Amino acid sequence: MQIRVLFFGVLKDLVGRSADIIDLPDGARVRDLLSHYVCQAPRLGGMQAALALSVNQEYARADRELASGDEVALLPPVSGGAAAEQSDAGEVRIVRERIATEAVLTALKWPGHGAAVVFEGVVRNNTRGRRTLYLDYEAYEAMALKKMLALSGEARERFGVRAVSIVHRLGRLEIGETSVLIVVASAHRGAAFEACRWLIDTLKKTVPIWKKEHFEDGAVWADGEPFPDEIRQSCGTIGVKPASK
Repeated sequence: MQIRVLFFGVLKDLVGRSADIIDLPDGARVRDLLSHYVCQAPRLGGMQAALALSVNQEYARADRELASGDEVALLPPVSGGAAAEQSDAGEVRIVRERIATEAVLTALKWPGHGAAVVFEGVVRNNTRGRRTLYLDYEAYEAMALKKMLALSGEARERFGVRAVSIVHRLGRLEIGETSVLIVVASAHRGAAFEACRWLIDTLKKTVPIWKKEHFEDGAVWADGEPFPDEIRQSCGTIGVKPASK
């Protein structure tokens, strides 16, 4: 059976491509696929404790049995045409143009809201003493949008807020530009503040978006936020038995 494999961030550089098609025998599991790529790129084996896996845009364990036509993604820790979902409860978008904060805020506010909290992630001009020239963001877009939508719904239920908008930008971002915008509207400020903080902290750990930092003397993929244990531990132990190709 044929399986489509996707690589992101530093893993894309490690294996030398962003996508691949692999032939596996019936009954093969995700760990069999991983073994194949560990043989090709041994450094991948040393990174397994920090990786997450997805099958058909849902986080999965290494013992997940695969079926022909499945799409498997290997995901390093996350940093982070447009996809969008919009409703009366807010909007979730992935964009490549500048984020218009005021327009998103204005669209979300409603007379019954007593508070609207805005968070903007902004590209800074340095990282650990090195002057940053610009950033490049990439994402597993379909899965990222799905996870952002889920976060929006969970925030409304968990904190009792009335509306949430999340907009994340991809591509090249210059110093001072907004990379991610979160707006939370609520009847009361306390819930809005709590929901906004929870949203950005959780997004940075669970949504498959990565950034590459460009400096005067080179470029590196940024160290991402660790995945939560229940996601990170899904990788299990990667063996070294190669799969057919």
